[in-house]
Amino acid sequence: MMKGIKKIKKSTRSNIITYGIVVLFFIIVQFLVMTGRMSSSLRGQLVPIAAYIVMAVSLNLTVGILGELSLGHAGFMSVGAFSGVIVASTLQDQITNAPLRLAVSMLIGGILAAIVGVIVGVPALRLRGDYLAIVTLAFGEIIKNIVNVIYVGFDSNGLQMGLNSAKSIQLEDGGKMVLNGPMGAVGINRISTVTAGFVLIIITLIIVLNLMHSRSGRAIMAVRDNRIAAESVGISVTKYKLMAFVISAALAGFAGALYALNFSTVVAKKFDFNTSILVLVFVVLGGIGNIRGSIIAAAVLTVLPELLRQFNDYRMLIYAIILILIMIATNNEKIKNFINKIGFMLDLKTKNNVNKGGTAK
Repeated sequence: MMKGIKKIKKSTRSNIITYGIVVLFFIIVQFLVMTGRMSSSLRGQLVPIAAYIVMAVSLNLTVGILGELSLGHAGFMSVGAFSGVIVASTLQDQITNAPLRLAVSMLIGGILAAIVGVIVGVPALRLRGDYLAIVTLAFGEIIKNIVNVIYVGFDSNGLQMGLNSAKSIQLEDGGKMVLNGPMGAVGINRISTVTAGFVLIIITLIIVLNLMHSRSGRAIMAVRDNRIAAESVGISVTKYKLMAFVISAALAGFAGALYALNFSTVVAKKFDFNTSILVLVFVVLGGIGNIRGSIIAAAVLTVLPELLRQFNDYRMLIYAIILILIMIATNNEKIKNFINKIGFMLDLKTKNNVNKGGTAK
């Protein structure tokens, strides 16, 4: 059996471990929910945790794999969120099956986020470093302000949209407002589930991990490592940068729809600069380019403020201190070497292979 395991590629073993962690986490969560051992507040955090995991993994594709800093990831999440809510509300009578309606809403949200990703990426990806970060930051704020002035409703005549006020739409009797300007999306039918979140995480991992180990993924990492060298061997820098950026945007759109359809009301302020920074924190603390680390960081750091709620006014201070300590710890070479040793064990390497690879100093 060990010989069979040794024949498996290192990347494949690593992917299996990543999938296994997600599946194990889902089984544990389902067990705790079914046995009533999980509090209602933590149960309410499960769908947001799934959405943030997808956000962290997708942003890691841009920051870690592509090597470009994006500060507007919440903007793509916002596009997916509000478009998903509009689709779910308008199709409520046509698609009575909630899981199917959720899937369609997430799909439309992801497609629209990808289209916006193309519109933003084509001019923005000509920039690099701080300039790209500033442009993506501006994009996130623009999306937030656009949502704040849009009014959308639907009646027997279909979707109605206005930019002045809800009265300007002039809905028929029985019509319903979906997007109400600064008040955001209202009257949402909550159809998101933990199972849907789990499926989305698995789909995200399949897309990102397969992309990383594909020819296109190697081209993206070549562009990250040395742009000039990549161009010299015929790699289209613009093509592969845009590919990674758009896939990242689409996954953020999926996560946004899942997140929004978990609440009865969602406002544009939820997807502001702070949310982009929060997701970036997940990526940095989990390890830039480390997909497994992004999953763990997103799950732990999302639920941590809830676990610290008993400390009331001091919980955010404690949260900030924990973030600082984690950053210091992950920047420690001895701890890095220790973590690498654990990684070797998780990758099912034999003792002889570990000795050949080197031990921690």
